[in-house]
Amino acid sequence: MKISNETKVGVLAAIAITLLILGFNFLKGKKLFERKDILYAVFDKVDALNSSDAVKINGLPVGNVAEMEERDPNISAIVVGLHITKKINIPKNSIAVIEGNPLGSSSINIILGTSTEYARDGDTIQTNPSSGILSELKGALGPTVTQVNGTLKSLDSLLEQVSAIFDPKTKNNIQGIVANLAVSTASLNALLNAQTGALAKSLNNLNSFTGNLKNNNDTITRIIGNVDKLTGNLAHLELEKTLTSLQAAIGNLNSTLAKVNNSDGTLGLLMNDKKLYQNLTSTSNSLNILLQDIRLHPKRYINVSVFGKKDKSEPLMTPLSDSATKVPK
Repeated sequence: MKISNETKVGVLAAIAITLLILGFNFLKGKKLFERKDILYAVFDKVDALNSSDAVKINGLPVGNVAEMEERDPNISAIVVGLHITKKINIPKNSIAVIEGNPLGSSSINIILGTSTEYARDGDTIQTNPSSGILSELKGALGPTVTQVNGTLKSLDSLLEQVSAIFDPKTKNNIQGIVANLAVSTASLNALLNAQTGALAKSLNNLNSFTGNLKNNNDTITRIIGNVDKLTGNLAHLELEKTLTSLQAAIGNLNSTLAKVNNSDGTLGLLMNDKKLYQNLTSTSNSLNILLQDIRLHPKRYINVSVFGKKDKSEPLMTPLSDSATKVPK
């Protein structure tokens, strides 16, 4: 059977059209002999998302964007079809997020949920708006830019104030301050000099003092031990009992002194009665005269001779010059 040229051209045209369709779908990421479950996600905006962009889970490509259509004539939302080409389980509470890439194509990342029920062909999963890398970068840089602008304004104000301060008079004052600072620095260097500086001498004296303390460490330890022992002995003394006895003794002494000062007692009369003192003085004077008279005229009082003559001279009435001459009235 002879095939006509027209038939051959028609067959070739049909094959070419089929290959064209297959190639076009292949370029769009569609494969003929693979699983083609489709899920839907609704976004307010899709930014730079295009058809055939990848759909990823944890960075693994699991499909591509099949189509994008408006939900209503007012474009209140955009419905995105997701071709899932791998046999995986996607929980129903999973979330789809658009991830923009300024250096390449965008993609949709599916964040797996925790539900035990899995999405089926034709189901719609939840979505979250994505600000994109540029928006996130702008948001992160916004506060920093504000702070930089505030810092520049403050720096500008500071420079204006510094310019106003540095007039000729102020410059002279600053020069004087610098000169005084130089003098102070020289004095400080002299103070800190390792050989002749006062601070070095003080440190040497301090080292010498600490050295003496170290050399006398045993002596100091013994002194502290003796003090500790003394305080221990004092602590063991019955101070309260001793103080009580001392207080009682003082009370008795005060009572005795009160009785002495009181003219009712014997000792009080001896100390406080002036008339008794005068009588005692007079008696003592008379006794003194008597003793002197006995010494001068013993025969008047003692006669040991049987035939002796009695001494009839006048008795001594006043004390001699070596005795007390004042007779109480």
